[in-house]
Amino acid sequence: MKLLIHRGLLSYAPDGALRGEIAESWRNENPTTWSFTLRDNALFHNGEKITAADVKWNIEQIAAERSTAHYRAEMQQVASIETPDARTLRIVTKAPIATLPNWMASYHMMIVSPRSPTGAGVLPVGAGPFTIRAQERGTSIDLVAFDRYYKPGQPKLAGIRLIAYADENLRVSAIRAGDVDLIEYVPWQAMAAIEADERLRLDATNGPFMYLNFNASRPHLGDARVRRAIAHAIRRDDIVKVAFFGRGSPLEGLPIAPGSDFFDEALSKGQAYDPDKSKALLREAGLPNGFSTSLLSTAQYGMHKDTAEVVQQHLAAVGIQAELRLPDWATRVNLGNRGQFDIAVMGTATDSNDADGLNNLIDGSLSPSYVRSAGLRIPKLEELMRAGRAEFDTAKRREIYLEAQRVALEEVPLVGLAWRSQGYAMKKEITGFKAMPGALNFFSGITLEDAALS
Repeated sequence: MKLLIHRGLLSYAPDGALRGEIAESWRNENPTTWSFTLRDNALFHNGEKITAADVKWNIEQIAAERSTAHYRAEMQQVASIETPDARTLRIVTKAPIATLPNWMASYHMMIVSPRSPTGAGVLPVGAGPFTIRAQERGTSIDLVAFDRYYKPGQPKLAGIRLIAYADENLRVSAIRAGDVDLIEYVPWQAMAAIEADERLRLDATNGPFMYLNFNASRPHLGDARVRRAIAHAIRRDDIVKVAFFGRGSPLEGLPIAPGSDFFDEALSKGQAYDPDKSKALLREAGLPNGFSTSLLSTAQYGMHKDTAEVVQQHLAAVGIQAELRLPDWATRVNLGNRGQFDIAVMGTATDSNDADGLNNLIDGSLSPSYVRSAGLRIPKLEELMRAGRAEFDTAKRREIYLEAQRVALEEVPLVGLAWRSQGYAMKKEITGFKAMPGALNFFSGITLEDAALS
């Protein structure tokens, strides 16, 4: 929904490259200053022209003391914001930040009107290609094209109706029956049938992934040797086969995708399955007979439950008895946010295809979140991530992030489990929509502004 009714300063093109949105251009003036030039024709849905002062207000709200915004920690790095005129925004940071444009392209950094109406159930006024026409709570949302969108000829569709299917099998039945034109989250067990249907097309890519988090305050899990033992106890091929029907690949290190500037083949195997090594690490940690713990996941989504069951079996094989906890998803998220777990199964994507996109998952200095380990600070890793973010030279950044991966393999802020193939199924008549590459798969809704029915 954010990607349909809102836009930020920047976003990503279908091939993953950064592109302008509300800002038509941007440049790095010096290591701590980025300037953005806003489009002259960018309007909010209420018809008001978007100004640099509006963008400044948004950043200030995100960074505010009581803000709960996803990017609050990042915006805390802003020292000042200058608006020399209505179309020029200058962001001065406390330290050099080479990745600030990626931050401004995140769907967590959408720009809304400071003059939006307030109140329960009232949505902020956006600037995206569609506006909400009607909605039936829990069932559907109807969107209509914004006729003053700043990109000529877009959106190509007059409207979009989004329908919620609580059951994944009903979602597949709907696309195969022709009741809908496109579905997201194609169940992995249904991908072959979609591919075999001559009326449909499957667009899928690896990018999202499954992994384990830890609560370092719980018995034994504050010991990096124990976390490494857990990493080496798990045979990832089984997870890919059982949870994703072979649609994915093992993830045996930090989620740095093959083909990335920061990928290293040897480091990508740093958490490979090795039960003998796992048992040796447990003995070294004073746990020759293993220990008991709990494993938090959810029964609401098959991929989470199936992943947890495979992990449980493999941990038992090295002497770690993990009791499964499988609440509904909302409860699982709340337990994660409060740090009320021992080990937790999680699935998501990094914030971008840049190595800095990992930071939200491994930086223990950030406020508690279900997406990362609890009570686990790794100062050397935090220092390296800051250094990589501050470096503008690509070759030097690569060396920094390779070292960060080495530290992460030693300290284990997370255990990679599996890349999962994330798929969209659609009628062959649909053009323009694309499953975006790698970590940007969750941004694929951006391309609906280009979508059309031929």
